[in-house]
Amino acid sequence: MKEKIKKYAKEGLISIVILAIVMNALSYYRSLDLNKDKLDINTFTLLDGSVYNIPEDKPLVIHFWATWCPTCKFEASNIEKISKDYEVVTIALQSGTKVEIDKYLQENNLSFRVVNDEDGVFSSKFNIKAFPTTLIYDKDKNIKFTEVGYTTTAGLYSRMALVK
Repeated sequence: MKEKIKKYAKEGLISIVILAIVMNALSYYRSLDLNKDKLDINTFTLLDGSVYNIPEDKPLVIHFWATWCPTCKFEASNIEKISKDYEVVTIALQSGTKVEIDKYLQENNLSFRVVNDEDGVFSSKFNIKAFPTTLIYDKDKNIKFTEVGYTTTAGLYSRMALVK
């Protein structure tokens, strides 16, 4: 019986490692076309109409998502958590009106900063093709990490620790 358990545990671990490698390779491939220039934006107009000034001395996470995206919904709690400790701006793409996005945020207990990209200006600027997409900039506005697809809370925190 012990041998069977060891065998299944080993197979499970190998499967997890292979899955992680495949997911990272896929994310890397999908991130090749992203705009990786230095961030040249200083402010964002948020969903509530306020203006968010990007701090000059802190790293920044820019997270692209959509209300209709199942992976985005699954990942939203990770973004919510990291937004409590770091500078995070999220950009909702093709997600409807301010009222519709506000309703989505309330229904999902989300309070992170949101920009409504109704016209696709930001998605074009950053060349976003898949959701969710997360960009991490250092304090000098140089891109340090990109992630296309689901990102864990631990993955976000570890990346942020490296850009300080």
